[in-house]
Amino acid sequence: MANTNTIEELHKLYAAGEAKPSEIINRALDRAEADNERLNAYLTINREGALKQAAALDADIQAALKDKPLAGIPVVVKDNMCTTGVRTTCGSHILGNYVPPYNATVINQLEAAGAIIIGKTNLDEFAMGGSTENSGFGPARNPINPDYVPGGSSGGSAVAVAAGHVPISLGSDTGGSIRQPASFCGIVGLKPTYGRVSRFGLVAFASSLDQIGPFATNVKDAARALQAIAGHDRHDATSSSVAVPDFASALTGDVKGLRVGVPPECFGEGLDPEVKARVEAGIQSLQARGAEIVEVSLPHTKYVIAVYYIIATAEASSNLARFDGVRYGLRVEEARTLSEMYRRTRDAGFGAEVKRRIMLGTFVLSSGYYDAYYEKAQRVRTMLVNDFAEAFKKCDVIATPTAPTPAFKIGEKSDDPLAMYLGDIYTVTINLTGLPAVSVPCGASSAGLPIGLQLIGNHFDEARLLNVAYALEQ
Repeated sequence: MANTNTIEELHKLYAAGEAKPSEIINRALDRAEADNERLNAYLTINREGALKQAAALDADIQAALKDKPLAGIPVVVKDNMCTTGVRTTCGSHILGNYVPPYNATVINQLEAAGAIIIGKTNLDEFAMGGSTENSGFGPARNPINPDYVPGGSSGGSAVAVAAGHVPISLGSDTGGSIRQPASFCGIVGLKPTYGRVSRFGLVAFASSLDQIGPFATNVKDAARALQAIAGHDRHDATSSSVAVPDFASALTGDVKGLRVGVPPECFGEGLDPEVKARVEAGIQSLQARGAEIVEVSLPHTKYVIAVYYIIATAEASSNLARFDGVRYGLRVEEARTLSEMYRRTRDAGFGAEVKRRIMLGTFVLSSGYYDAYYEKAQRVRTMLVNDFAEAFKKCDVIATPTAPTPAFKIGEKSDDPLAMYLGDIYTVTINLTGLPAVSVPCGASSAGLPIGLQLIGNHFDEARLLNVAYALEQ
């Protein structure tokens, strides 16, 4: 068997009777466990539960292949999605032993599609970071070169796919947390339109920005994963009832006459020359397949980092107030008053980056600063939405780098939060505007580190977006 089988390859093995789900799941678990000491991709490996599900599927796999699109497929999910009876930590000591009493909607959808979840993956604490170094349980490492970060915050989910443990995984993307690790690890990572996938059971970081999406080794598997998790959910008031098309059948690879917008604002100062060259070559390859390249303008790009870190931290400050040591999670007992218990619990439970963002968010929401910061940031957010609306009058998709550099060494940016934040320059806008975007591999640096090209689509236009990604992949 190949190192990493695609969904299609695994289903052919099952259909031909050449493999059983229990064999494939056992193999995936063995690989995950063997690599975890080196890569630290997993916070929980669910061997017993996964093998139990696989054994139950062994006898019925032929029937399951007819109506379960992910039948017998091993999957991992980021450890900020609730799983009944399986620890969910968010990479934080404040939830170190938390076991949810319910599943996130996406977990139910994966299981209904026949997927088997073999583990929960490492992440920056509460999804706050771009390197998975902010995890309370140690950094995850890039399988291409373990001295380097895998990106973040969904680093563990990207590592699991890039290392060949599973064909698909789920991450969450609040400012680039799927696309940037996909770029750093050389795989496909899709952030769907805000509302395309239910957020019910995803532990919130910034509720107007968070979105769940898939990682995969190829575009077709990403499309199949999205198919399984997309759709309206009555438990999530922000989930959309827009119809879900058949994403996989849209993958023709035909881009003749398609207009690809290229914003010069995303190719200027701060962009690594090797990244620029590989991304431009990727855009030219679309042109060679018949696409038309047009220049578009995103004039408010220079404000995106400031706007994002005001809105995201404000929402984080509000969302993380629920972790108080009273109802669940860590509780520091030796406190004389309720307020002292809150303070000591949060001090012991939260890491430095989470504390930094809570303080920033509390500041921008405080009396006297709300209008100057938060309200102004929301007004500029509207301008960004308008920038993209204007750009999409001239093009069908927009192409940019995913990240300004390839992966960096573990510890390289630990003492410089601003340098870390600037790494999100091309991705955060997509969360602020609610658009879908996908990172597709487009080559590697001279040091052998992967580089990703980001394609951005219009709202709920994932079918076309994925087809352009598929053409680029070909």
